Amino acid sequence: MTCLPLSAAIACNFHHDVRLVATDFDGTLTKCGKITADLLQSLTDLADAGFSVLIVTGRSAGWVNGLATYLPVIGAIAENGGVFFSHRDTDPPVILSAIADLSEHKLKLAQTFASLQEKFPQIQESADNRFRLTDWTFDVHGLSYEDLQRINAFCQQAGWGFTYSSIQCHIKLATQEKGSALQKLLSLHFPEYSPQQVLTVGDSPNDESLFNSSLFPLSVGVGNLWEYLPRLTHTPAYITQEKEVEGFRKLVRCLTNAS
Repeated sequence: MTCLPLSAAIACNFHHDVRLVATDFDGTLTKCGKITADLLQSLTDLADAGFSVLIVTGRSAGWVNGLATYLPVIGAIAENGGVFFSHRDTDPPVILSAIADLSEHKLKLAQTFASLQEKFPQIQESADNRFRLTDWTFDVHGLSYEDLQRINAFCQQAGWGFTYSSIQCHIKLATQEKGSALQKLLSLHFPEYSPQQVLTVGDSPNDESLFNSSLFPLSVGVGNLWEYLPRLTHTPAYITQEKEVEGFRKLVRCLTNAS
């Protein structure tokens, strides 16, 4: 599928049915790894225009628990589809992956990482693993595309799934993906939003399932996704030239100016 420039989306009145923006966080809403005033203004502009926002990130449950309550969003999915946190801090987290025993699951993940580290001694566990419930992460820095392919093959052979973003690699259940988790969450907790009313946004390979048009027809990639496009089976319907939060900011202007 060919990505069209965002200007083409504007020309075809793409925003008409959108009510919910489901977006990745790091690399999509940030600038050089930081939250900016532009992001906070963009989220405020969306809320003022009547759009709801849901974060869908690979970040840890502990990190996302706080994020969901501080930003003007309806909630956030953490760990690439593993767990959901509502914006109401009184609501309990919702485990979206089919995991019977979280403690046993985490132990098996640790054992898999230890085996993987024997083959790739350069990989380093991410500092936020202590705050994770459903996956295991290590830093992507210094790994080539060939390394990532070999790690993916190892995880698949061991019965696990694998994905990566611009900051981290994730060992997880093979069925644990952002797109299917978002679909499940909407069905169970937000049935007022149909897939046709959802606009998904991302920047990295771990966002690929959000670009699956059979799940969500309308999707946008920010400019830093360009480098990953040749590796993806599912690509977004539209893409911005601008990278990171500047790309998201342009998308928000398109939505709010047309609403």
